[in-house]
Amino acid sequence: MFIKLYVIALPVFFAVDMLWLGIVAKDFYRAQIGTLLKPDVNWTAAIVFVLIFLAGLMIFVIAPAIEKGTWTHALLFGALFGFVCYATYDLTNLAVTKDWPLLVSFVDMIWGATLAAVVSTATYFIAEKLGS
Repeated sequence: MFIKLYVIALPVFFAVDMLWLGIVAKDFYRAQIGTLLKPDVNWTAAIVFVLIFLAGLMIFVIAPAIEKGTWTHALLFGALFGFVCYATYDLTNLAVTKDWPLLVSFVDMIWGATLAAVVSTATYFIAEKLGS
C-alpha cells in the first residue's frame, strides 16, 4: 500500500508545489530573500527533501487516514505535519541566518501546512477512488 500511496502523492505534491513556487510565490521569495538565493537550484537536495517529506506524509498522515477511513484525518494531520516540518526549517533560519525575514517564515509555515493538507487529502481521495 505504501508504494501505491507514494506513487499517487508524488505527482500531486509536484503539481501543487510547482504552482506555488513557480507562479504564485515566485516574486515573493525573490523580493524577500533574493540575495540569499543561489542562481541554480541544487536539484539533488530538492529531490531528497521531497522524497523524505512524502515518506513522512505516508507514514504519519495518509496511511493512518486510510486505515481510519476518514479524510478529515488526512486534512488536519497533514496540515499539522506540514506546519511542523516547515516550521523546523523556517524557525531555524530565523534563529541563525542574518537578516532572515520574519514574513518569509510566517508565509512559508502556512504554505507547508497548506501543501501537506492538500497533498494528504487529495491522495486520500484518489486512493479511495482507486480502491487502494
